[in-house]
Amino acid sequence: MDAWVQQHLPVVGVSTRTAQDLRRAAVLIPLLQADGQWNLLFTRRTDTVLDHKGQVSFPGGAREAFDLSDEETALREAQEEIGLDPACVKVLGKLEPFETISRYEVIPIVARLDWPVRLTLSPQEVNRVFTIPVGWLGDCKNWTEVAYNHHQVIQYERYDGELLWGITASITHQFLRKMDWMGC
Repeated sequence: MDAWVQQHLPVVGVSTRTAQDLRRAAVLIPLLQADGQWNLLFTRRTDTVLDHKGQVSFPGGAREAFDLSDEETALREAQEEIGLDPACVKVLGKLEPFETISRYEVIPIVARLDWPVRLTLSPQEVNRVFTIPVGWLGDCKNWTEVAYNHHQVIQYERYDGELLWGITASITHQFLRKMDWMGC
């Protein structure tokens, strides 16, 4: 599976933007096998975090000066937010960057998790960790495009009470398209 995913990921070059244009960030797209199917792991942020309160997201955050790479940023943030041991993660590649309305350039890092793993959630940052099957995410009846803030954004139907929308839904969508896992 790892080699197959890596073959489908794009070759992403170095960004030509300067630091004054956009702040760099990275998120981990955790791919895991559970109950006989492939899933993506998501978090729901607490209502006390500074940005994106209560929203579904991938583990990740802003790149710090001491981070040597986008992969290192995503792994560090995943360890801080959900206690994910980097030794249980195999980085497979990355997707093209996403720009956010909050002036971030977000680099999605695709990785496979050795599942199950022990997770310890940061009570300041994360309320919940959950998985959604890739087959459900790729099913066209489970998502739509909606208008938000003068833009079209992807929004999924609720899954296990959780609403996946916005940049996290867009990153999910791009990943599924690259893997040819969209059912439409």
